[in-house]
Amino acid sequence: MLAGNHATWEFEPDAVLIRFERGIRAPKLFQTLRERRIPHEALASVALVPGRRGTVVLHAVPRAGADPLMEAAAGQLKEGCDPYRLVLPADRQTLAEYYAHELRARLGPERDEPAERFLVTAPEPPLHFKAYDGKASFDGRNVSFRWSWTGASTAKWKAGDQTVAVSELSGVEWRSPDAPDGCLRLVRPGDEPLPVQADQDPAAVVFGSGYGLVHESLPFAAAVLQAVRNATGAVPVPVRVGGRRDPADIADRIRHLGELYQAGLVTDEEFSAKKAELLAEL
Repeated sequence: MLAGNHATWEFEPDAVLIRFERGIRAPKLFQTLRERRIPHEALASVALVPGRRGTVVLHAVPRAGADPLMEAAAGQLKEGCDPYRLVLPADRQTLAEYYAHELRARLGPERDEPAERFLVTAPEPPLHFKAYDGKASFDGRNVSFRWSWTGASTAKWKAGDQTVAVSELSGVEWRSPDAPDGCLRLVRPGDEPLPVQADQDPAAVVFGSGYGLVHESLPFAAAVLQAVRNATGAVPVPVRVGGRRDPADIADRIRHLGELYQAGLVTDEEFSAKKAELLAEL
């Protein structure tokens, strides 16, 4: 077991059980998630990297398609809210290296391949949150939007309140409330990303300052994605936002990878494969 800032990782024979703190200093997303069980088969890689101010970070990366929460987030989570990062005091580095090595040894041959199904469970409905222009609720089968008198556009009032069965959906788009165009949009088969502005689209609710907060809206989006998968049998589509990765971010990750390689924490094969993967994102 490793106890770090805001979370404790318990290492089971076939999974990592992550228990999040619920203290006032813990990120609200962690408080909402409370506990997550991550099967080894859901992971693509594990690394130990230098942290800030005398810390080290044990960082696991889920396989594409394995975790509905991370699929919905689509790379938009801030570093401090990444549930796959465990921040530890530097004096626990040796112990962390041991667990990182043991966990890495348990990753399967399919780790570089997208998962064919969700392997990590999304938060369970019922779920709800308040957006700027309405209230969103999800009971496990239907997503409902109830428009606000003060925030909703005329277009949404004309369309009326919305209730959509998950069987009618192909996915969901979540744009972080930290972004200027933050919103949650339901995606039907054949839809293009945001065909109209979100404030005019009855299939979307708009976020704003204090509305659609990450710890409320992201678990909601993840639960809808998982329900779509269960209802249709098809792989749900989390709409990706943005294009290629920031080159500076890629360079920083390659630098960290090089540090791990020099420290003997990754093999020649792992170093070459991961570096090629990062370069391909440019």
